[in-house]
Amino acid sequence: MNPLLARIRHLVVVSFAVGLLGMSSTYAATSANNSSLSGTWTLVAADVLHADGSRTSDFGTHPMGVLLVDDQGRYSLQIFRTDRPRFSAGDKAKGSDAEYKAAVMGSSTHFGTLRIDAASGELIFHIDGASFPNWEGQEQHRHYELKDGVLSYRVPPRPNGDVPVSVWRRVDANAINH
Repeated sequence: MNPLLARIRHLVVVSFAVGLLGMSSTYAATSANNSSLSGTWTLVAADVLHADGSRTSDFGTHPMGVLLVDDQGRYSLQIFRTDRPRFSAGDKAKGSDAEYKAAVMGSSTHFGTLRIDAASGELIFHIDGASFPNWEGQEQHRHYELKDGVLSYRVPPRPNGDVPVSVWRRVDANAINH
């Protein structure tokens, strides 16, 4: 089987599992620790900080995403480029290498459990499943700020030193914006 096709099939399985959001973990956070994050969050920005101090968009000019966190600390997170090209064949199994690459590089999804370490100012993601399989089983620490319904955090640096930054806004159940 084509290695790229195998990775895409894995992505499909992981994406399905993310939708289930029923996974539990020994790292589940307590309600008290996680109550400030519980709820639905919508993506405001998915940027990257470069070594020279500049900041650019990492998922296009209008990325979309959702972060769901329940009272037990289970989470599901998805970020997508809105300008990803559609598959010309209209069939996911018949995409070109370029279409598969754009689909994978234009999305970031993972799920697992999330807890807050207030002493260190970190969110701690225990990643059960991810569109990037190398993250599965990892515990990732991310410095964060939570203020006025806006959550922002820095992802661990990439090999080139770029630091992704995610910014989320809590969704008011009475006024959902699309």
